[in-house]
Amino acid sequence: MADDPTKTPPTRERVRTYMERAGLLADQTTLHEVTGDASNRQFIRVIPANGTTHVLVIHPEPINPGTLPLINVGQLFKQMSIPVPAILGTENDLGIVVLEDLGDVTLQGHLAQASTHERITRYEEAIGLIVMIQREGRHLESPTFEPFGLAFDVAKLTWELDFFVDHFLVRHRQRSLTEVDRTSLAEEFLSLARELANEPRVLCHRDYHSRNLMVHGGQLYVIDFQDARMGPDTYDLVSLLRDSYVELDRSLVERLIAHYLTLSPPVAASDYGSRFDRMAVQRNLKALGTFGHQVATRGKTRYLDAIPRTLSYLRETFTRNPRFTRLQDLLAIHLDELRT
Repeated sequence: MADDPTKTPPTRERVRTYMERAGLLADQTTLHEVTGDASNRQFIRVIPANGTTHVLVIHPEPINPGTLPLINVGQLFKQMSIPVPAILGTENDLGIVVLEDLGDVTLQGHLAQASTHERITRYEEAIGLIVMIQREGRHLESPTFEPFGLAFDVAKLTWELDFFVDHFLVRHRQRSLTEVDRTSLAEEFLSLARELANEPRVLCHRDYHSRNLMVHGGQLYVIDFQDARMGPDTYDLVSLLRDSYVELDRSLVERLIAHYLTLSPPVAASDYGSRFDRMAVQRNLKALGTFGHQVATRGKTRYLDAIPRTLSYLRETFTRNPRFTRLQDLLAIHLDELRT
């Protein structure tokens, strides 16, 4: 068994029970751990000696398929014709969802070997899926689907910004903030959160970047969609084009924003650039909070490489847009990378 991903007793026992139920124990089945997201779920690829590979999504507790966001949002995206991995089954008492195996090629990995033309084509494909999510979300809105009852409101947006302070500035960078520092940042964060929360809302994937898009069978598939909710129409596009894992120069970003606007006629183009910047600041700060938490609290150093790029994006936005001069000044006290 490669890497023995089931060494933790509770997980090992649950996986063994699953394999016994599926008739795989005597089948020379191998298991491989799959690199997961920033959640507390585990992912294990099951490779039968004879049969189709699949992936187990192992939750820390038993699950209820009727309320599990992974299943609820997956069904919604299926109705929209968004390519997502098929759900092959569940073992509710074991906390396991069995998913179609899409392989290991993320958009991030694919882009590393892609030509310029292929990069643009894939990004345009990804933007097309954003537009589909937004457009079909307007038609399918229903209490049946959990994302329509959730939103990036002032409370949620502010919580994410506070998370950045506590987990990136304080825990990861070990900066000491005075009460004046915290109060001043809180004022700027509240202003930003209110502006974003007041924008018209569309359905958002919520974490739409190059590690959550898989290249499979010649097309993009969307994964890690369980946190979908309503939010600004800039949210998913910012996640894709100000991606902490892939470097995109400004000229390409502007070209791809223009492509999005041609596909989404209801969007007013006149102020989209400033709204994109506003969302980018919040999204980048939120990402830094996540990275700080994963590194400082959970010891996941693989997120370290994404921090310089995210700070660079922030500095670029701050430098270009005077709306954020005060926020830049406040953060630059603690982050050398943001100093002018």
